[in-house]
Amino acid sequence: MRNAYIQEQLESHGRRSVAVLPIHYPKELLTAHDLLAVEIWGPPGSPRGIPTERVQTYVCNIVRNALAFLSSGGADAAQALLCPHTCDSLQGLATLAPDFGGWDKPVFRFQPPKGGDRPSARRFLRAELEQLSDALSTISGEPLDPERLRWALKLHGEIDRIRGHLQRERAHLPWNDTRLYHLLRRGEYLWPEEHLNELCSAYAALTPERAQEGIPIFITGYLPEPMSLFQILESAGAYVVADDYAAIGRRINHAPRATSRDPFDALVDIFFAAPPCPTRGTPQALRIAYLLQQIRASGAAGVLIHTQKFCEPELFDVPAIRAALAAEEIPTLHIEGEVEAELAAQSVTRLEAFVEMIAP
Repeated sequence: MRNAYIQEQLESHGRRSVAVLPIHYPKELLTAHDLLAVEIWGPPGSPRGIPTERVQTYVCNIVRNALAFLSSGGADAAQALLCPHTCDSLQGLATLAPDFGGWDKPVFRFQPPKGGDRPSARRFLRAELEQLSDALSTISGEPLDPERLRWALKLHGEIDRIRGHLQRERAHLPWNDTRLYHLLRRGEYLWPEEHLNELCSAYAALTPERAQEGIPIFITGYLPEPMSLFQILESAGAYVVADDYAAIGRRINHAPRATSRDPFDALVDIFFAAPPCPTRGTPQALRIAYLLQQIRASGAAGVLIHTQKFCEPELFDVPAIRAALAAEEIPTLHIEGEVEAELAAQSVTRLEAFVEMIAP
């Protein structure tokens, strides 16, 4: 489906595409260059092919699946690959894909600073953004138009505003969680203006008189895969009241888009205003304080920590998060899996038991 969409964008709009690995990258910059960002989150299922056999067994499934996907030609419709420095494994994929995966197109790297907001980090990030913009010009065929970047900043700001509103008011949608997450994840490959139109239609469907029934669950983790997770929660009598998934809730940025100033400075401001994330080097104390605030505001009856196996940035925070939630007497369940087609039977049983335990 995504390959067909990429081809349609090229034929109808002359718009080239860039395959993007997770997670934090300046999508506004690609939009300003009229490049379609198509994200690769490690397609579900067991990785296949010789390239994945050259990767250590303790490397996360997202990297292994992405390498298998690239080597099989799954992303050949894209004109380039962008690898943000999310973690060492994903950064290494920028080298593995051309060497082992048979990827013979340009590979761009984006290395945002880790840690807090400081002058040196801001200077470094601006230099990275300008370097990436120059690299993207080799694909788009045109230098960056600052006014076009200001337009992209405003467009993505509106997308974040609507996504944030849908997250807060999701209990009033006439849909279940599965349909909502399918909508939100379509932003991984749709042209932003099309995605905004879909989000606005969902916004118009909000019905204040309606309220979601069931036990409210807050989820934090990396990626909502497998998507059958939401069907399992619904069958157990629960629903997701809010999430801190790196792929979903953690990407909603409410920073004002100051389009009157230098657009690269605005991109720097947006990066440092993003929600706490271990892949950005956020101190644990700040992230835990943020999570507690979100959990309390959501009215969740319990918290599900849903991590990917061998995902070091996420797993490093789990013990501290669990201790903090236990101190607040917030029921918590941690399940760990891979980018799999279906949730493991053991995890299904644990989820069902957890919902039963926190039921009033």
